[in-house]
Amino acid sequence: MNGMDPEALDLKLALIERPGQGESNTQSAHFAVHSIPPDIAMADTKVYRASTTAPVNIAVVKYWGKRDPKLNLPTNSSLSVTLSQSDLRTLTTASCSSTYTGDDSLLLNGEPSDVSGARTQACFRELRARRAALEATNAALPKLSTFPLKIVSENNFPTAAGLASSAAGFAALVQAIANLYELPDSPSELSLIARQGSGSACRSLFGGYVAWRMGEKEDGSDSKADLVAPASHWPSMRALILVVSASKKGVSSTSGMQQTVATSGLFQQRISTIVPANMALMEDAIKNRNFPQFAEVTMRDSNSFHATCADTYPPIFYMNDVSKAAIRAVEAINAQAGKTVAAYTFDAGPNCVVYYQEEDAATVLGAFAPILATAEGWKDGSVVNASVKLDEGIAGTIKEGVSRVIMTGVGEGPLKTDEFLVAEDGTPVKR
Repeated sequence: MNGMDPEALDLKLALIERPGQGESNTQSAHFAVHSIPPDIAMADTKVYRASTTAPVNIAVVKYWGKRDPKLNLPTNSSLSVTLSQSDLRTLTTASCSSTYTGDDSLLLNGEPSDVSGARTQACFRELRARRAALEATNAALPKLSTFPLKIVSENNFPTAAGLASSAAGFAALVQAIANLYELPDSPSELSLIARQGSGSACRSLFGGYVAWRMGEKEDGSDSKADLVAPASHWPSMRALILVVSASKKGVSSTSGMQQTVATSGLFQQRISTIVPANMALMEDAIKNRNFPQFAEVTMRDSNSFHATCADTYPPIFYMNDVSKAAIRAVEAINAQAGKTVAAYTFDAGPNCVVYYQEEDAATVLGAFAPILATAEGWKDGSVVNASVKLDEGIAGTIKEGVSRVIMTGVGEGPLKTDEFLVAEDGTPVKR
C-alpha cells in the first residue's frame, strides 16, 4: 500500500539493497558494516535491549519520485493517516552487547536479512554518531556505540503486499535503536534518519495525521515529518483495507518511481501544481474535520498518482480489475448515500484502502460485508446487512478477488513495549 504507501517496499527489499542494485550501487562503498573493534576489551557484558512497535501509515496525498536518491529526498510533499497498531504494526527489539561477535545483524520475520545495504547503514551510522556524541560528553555512559547490534523484527501483516511494511519497519528500527541508545531526539529529528531508510517511514514516527515536508535544502536537513493533527483531533476516522493480493508486486516502488520521474510527461504537472494544491486542501480538511473534502482530495490524488504511473514509459499498472471494481463500489456507496461517506485510495499495489467515518460504518461496511462475509478479518458485529446494492458484476469481481479485509482506524505513533524479541542472554526469543 505512501506505501500501501506508494513507496512501500518489502522491508527486506528496503533494508537489503545489495551493492550493484539501485541506490546501494552508489552508496554501499561509503558504509562499512559495523563490528566491534578487536582492540577494545570491555568489562561490561550486559545485553542492552529496547523494544518498540511502529505503525503503518497510508498516504492520502502520495509521495512518488526522488529528487535525490542518495539522500532519499522526495520530489513532492505528502500527507498520511497513521493507522492503529492494534491492527497493523511492526515490533522490533534492538540489542547490543560487548559479548556479541561479528557484524550487525537483523532477523526479519524469523529469517536472517543482510544489513550491509546503504539504506540500513545510513540509519545505523546516524544513530551511532548521536550515541557517540552522548558518550563523549559523559564518560560514565556505557560505550554502546562501539557494540554490534542484534535486531529482531516482525510484522503482524504480510510483508511486500502493498501494506506499507517498509514504513513501519524502518520507523520501528530507528525508534528502537534510538531508545536503546537513550537519544534525546524528537520524532521530527528521528524522521530525518528514518527517511534515509524508507521515505514513508518518516511519517510513521508520528500518530494521527502527518505531513512529510519535501524541503528545499540540498543536504535534506529540512526534509522531515511533522504533525498536522493528533489522532485525538479526528478520532472517528476509520479504514477498511481490501487485501487483493498478498504477493510481492511486479515493479518495486523504488524502481517504479524513478521510471516515472524519467519518462512521465504528467509527472511535472503533478509535483508542481496538483500536489501543492492537494496538500493545502487536505490540511484544511483535517483541520476542520471536513470529510467530503478529505474524501475528494484523497480519491483525486490517488487517481493522479496512478495516472502518472500509467503515463510512465513503459507504463506501470499497480491496480487490477479487482481494484477498479472497488472504485466503482465506493462510487456506488456515495451515490446511494446521497453524500460522500467513503473514499478510496491505492498505493503501489492493488489493495484498496477505504476511508470512512465511524458514524457511516453501517453504510460503508454494509456494501462490502455481505459479499465478503467469508473473508478473514471482520470484527465481531461488523458484518451487517446490505444497505447499498452493488452491481452484480462489481460484487462478483470483489468477492472473487479480495482475500481478506483489515478493519482499522487512525492511531498513535511508535510505542515502547516490554515485549522483547531478544532474550536477556542475547538470543532471539522463540515465538
